[in-house]
Amino acid sequence: MKTFDFGIVGLGVMGRNLLLNMADQKHAVAGLDLDTEKVLSLTQEANPQHQIKATTEVKEFLELLKQPRAIMILVPAGKPVDTVIQSLLPHLDKGDIIIDGGNTYFTDTDRRFTELSAKGIHFFGMGISGGEKGARFGPSLMPGGNKEAYERLRPIFESIAAKVDGEPCVEYLGNGSAGNYVKMAHNGIEYGIMQLISEVYDLMKRGYGLDDSTIQKVFEDWNDTELQSYLIEIIGHILKKTDTDGQKLINVISDWAKSKGTGKWTSQNGMDLEVPLPTIDAAVAMRNMSKNKPERIEASAKLVWNAEQGNTDLPSAIEALKGALHFSILITYAQGLALLTKASQEYNYDLNLETIAKIWRGGCIIRSVVLEDFRQAYAKNGELKNILLDDTIAKAINENQSSIRSTVQFAVQKGIPIAGLMNSLAYFDAYRSEKLPTSLIQAQRDYFGAHTYERIDTNGIFHTEWND
Repeated sequence: MKTFDFGIVGLGVMGRNLLLNMADQKHAVAGLDLDTEKVLSLTQEANPQHQIKATTEVKEFLELLKQPRAIMILVPAGKPVDTVIQSLLPHLDKGDIIIDGGNTYFTDTDRRFTELSAKGIHFFGMGISGGEKGARFGPSLMPGGNKEAYERLRPIFESIAAKVDGEPCVEYLGNGSAGNYVKMAHNGIEYGIMQLISEVYDLMKRGYGLDDSTIQKVFEDWNDTELQSYLIEIIGHILKKTDTDGQKLINVISDWAKSKGTGKWTSQNGMDLEVPLPTIDAAVAMRNMSKNKPERIEASAKLVWNAEQGNTDLPSAIEALKGALHFSILITYAQGLALLTKASQEYNYDLNLETIAKIWRGGCIIRSVVLEDFRQAYAKNGELKNILLDDTIAKAINENQSSIRSTVQFAVQKGIPIAGLMNSLAYFDAYRSEKLPTSLIQAQRDYFGAHTYERIDTNGIFHTEWND
């Protein structure tokens, strides 16, 4: 008793895989779940070399853990997390640590952090990325909470995290809800990149009429270029998969997309902080649009566009699509990183963007070869306000301008929706515009609401009687 290094409450796929990962690294671990079948499943999956014990009893579970106890909760976000905390509290001692490893909205983490700190309990919100396979063999971990208490967790987390160049993809990120916030931004970027990839796939299929095997080969080849990433890699696998009748599985999957809300949280918070995230916003909006399937079927018969047909130089078109995708992926990362920069100031996280880029290089869903470029950019200039201002990234963006512009023109002419690609270009053109037409918006606001405006030729706040 009291000899186990770590405990997890919630023995679903993620909880079970994390415990097995820890056991592989020679940690003695304990699991708790009210479902007897999940407890038995973990026990059966463990091998004789593992030091694992699982139970359905809270008191027995807590008595197994060495002090200060380290307990991770992996249950659905919201009330289930609070319910678990309340079940643990009567048996905890001051200095014990609770970690929420789910996708929790950061304000809930702040509340729990404050409430438990008052009781002498350390609370961590930790983003975990990599899915069930990552949990089993090496995820990216994003912990936030009390810095001193993190030392109790660090050896365990570093041992189970993915490794890039020998460096573990985990590091203490900041106080309070910093970890959950970074994971939220990660998921927003993920939404954006997934949308961009789907649009490029659609342009290949409907726009250029490429067959499934050719499209699959293009994505497979792209993963050996500057687009190398987990999300590009899996497209090559997805498009190769056949159904039981031999046809490509992708062609029988519904386009009614689901989501768990983390992309929406990113968009909402971006608006709260006045940080523009148009590519991520578009990705959320297009998932919502996908749910209007009955209306889209009706509209497809009534709202018609007859696109002009023309000859296409396919090798050049595919090269342009590659450049457009690279351009837009960089823009999406830039938006998410800009949000983290503003949130760090607003919420006193004191985030280190070089650290975040470093731990995203492996294990997580948005891992990509370009993250090393980001890490180097922030290493050179930790005060960088936007990654697009780095010379290396700016060069890559500028080199792909013609590709994104020609791709958008082609899609518009064909009537194929590319909200992500269009919004990426719009963000770029707005960000590089010394003057925007929002001066006219300011004049309109003052005209109908006397909301005042500033001038460029003198300081002060002004109002005009426009009807004169």
